[in-house]
Amino acid sequence: MSRALAYALLTALLVGTFIGLVALTTDLLPFSSTVGVAASTLAAAALFNPLRKRVQRTVDRRFNRTRYDAEQTVTEFAFRLRDAVDLDAIQAELLSTIGHALEPTHATIWIRPASPLDQAPDAGVERLAL
Repeated sequence: MSRALAYALLTALLVGTFIGLVALTTDLLPFSSTVGVAASTLAAAALFNPLRKRVQRTVDRRFNRTRYDAEQTVTEFAFRLRDAVDLDAIQAELLSTIGHALEPTHATIWIRPASPLDQAPDAGVERLAL
C-alpha cells in the first residue's frame, strides 16, 4: 500500500516537474523545443531517485509506522554502538533494543569463539533472558 502510494505521488511530482520544465525551456528561453524537451527529460530523470527516497520516507512516516520505527531503532542502535568495544555492554544494549522494539518473551545471543581450539564446543553460546 505505502509503496503504491509513494510511486503515485512520485509520478505526479515528476510529471509536473517535466511539464513545467518543458514549458519553461520551450516558451521562455531561446532554446529549440527538442533541446528543451531533452533537458527536461534529463532533469526529471536526475530527480527520480532523491525524490523517490524522500517521498517513500514521508509516506512510511505517515502510513507505515512499523517500518519507519524499525529503521529508526536500527539507526539509533548503530549510532550508540559505533565505538563500543565491551562485549557485555553490546549484549546488554542489543537485548534492550530488541526488548523495546519487538517485546519477545526471551532472546538468545550466540557468540562464536575466537578460535575453536581455545574453547569448548558449547562455550561460545550464552543464553540471556529478558
